[in-house]
Amino acid sequence: MTTKRWKQRPPGSTWGDWGEDDELGRINLVTKEKVLQGVREVEHGIAFSLSLPLDYPGGSAMNQRRYPPILRPTEDLQHNQDVFYNIKASEHFSPDLIDVWSDDVVTLWLQYSTQWDALAHQGAEFDADSDGVAEAVYYNGYRAGTDLVGPQEDAKGDGSGSLGFARHLGLEHMAEHGVQGRGVLIDIAHHLGTGYQAVNYRQLREIMDADNVTVEPGDIVLLHTGFATQILAWNKNPDPVAIHQTAAYLDAHDPEILQWITDSQLAGLVADNYAVEGVGVGNETGPHSLLPIHHLCLFKLGVPLGELWYLDKLAAWLREHNRSRFLLTAPPLNLPGTQGSPLTPVATV
Repeated sequence: MTTKRWKQRPPGSTWGDWGEDDELGRINLVTKEKVLQGVREVEHGIAFSLSLPLDYPGGSAMNQRRYPPILRPTEDLQHNQDVFYNIKASEHFSPDLIDVWSDDVVTLWLQYSTQWDALAHQGAEFDADSDGVAEAVYYNGYRAGTDLVGPQEDAKGDGSGSLGFARHLGLEHMAEHGVQGRGVLIDIAHHLGTGYQAVNYRQLREIMDADNVTVEPGDIVLLHTGFATQILAWNKNPDPVAIHQTAAYLDAHDPEILQWITDSQLAGLVADNYAVEGVGVGNETGPHSLLPIHHLCLFKLGVPLGELWYLDKLAAWLREHNRSRFLLTAPPLNLPGTQGSPLTPVATV
């Protein structure tokens, strides 16, 4: 198989399976039929918001590079900065006007809270050219520096001042798709509690069997660990140690977990924890990925990862009604060129 960007693809990857220019990955499996399957799960008309408030977890203890959103007023008509808030039209425009206006702007770290990871978020050094030299590439062979540009002046090329821009693999493609289909929840917290622990495939399989959970191709899988519930309990003042040692995560060093992600043909993998897998866990030597599930999903399979989703109330309702499936609507922001995006997913039952 040959495409313009690569001569060989990573073993076990889906590169090229949906065309040489594909930027959706396994979201391609969320077909019209998957939407209908999701709709058929709606019996009660109850909707659950699966987003944390976007100013949680609070502070930057979870990730030093990510900060809470900053709100400020926009400029006024004379270009005075940060002032257009509680503006009385009678004072600024005409004494006959009764309007009062406020307008604001946000500086938003896109992966601070409830989020999707784009396929542009993590690539790898891989010999896609089959010439014995590894290149920095992303899903389907898109190239660092060419397809994902930055940091550099006017990376977007439109004079907007952007210093980084994913010309390919940005989340606008998922946004345009709509990301609506069937969600399936696996309730790890109910069975294992919220202690900090790696969950291997045997444990995951036992939980799925106990709750009669079945994952079919094109489903989006949600893992409830209880982490986001604890985030809310900290009330934007998280314990800087406990935030890295709370709740379960998938054991990325269990090859059966990786094989299950591959074989199940799940279209998206979501958790209410920080990274789906453990960060900095493992003792490999030689060339390897710090985050094997990110590497498998984002780089090889084209599976977007959802992190820090709020699943507590949905999980409780599903358990009470002996269910695990629902209609999931979860498009990211239609903001071109991004590596991640906040969102407000909705589960309807």
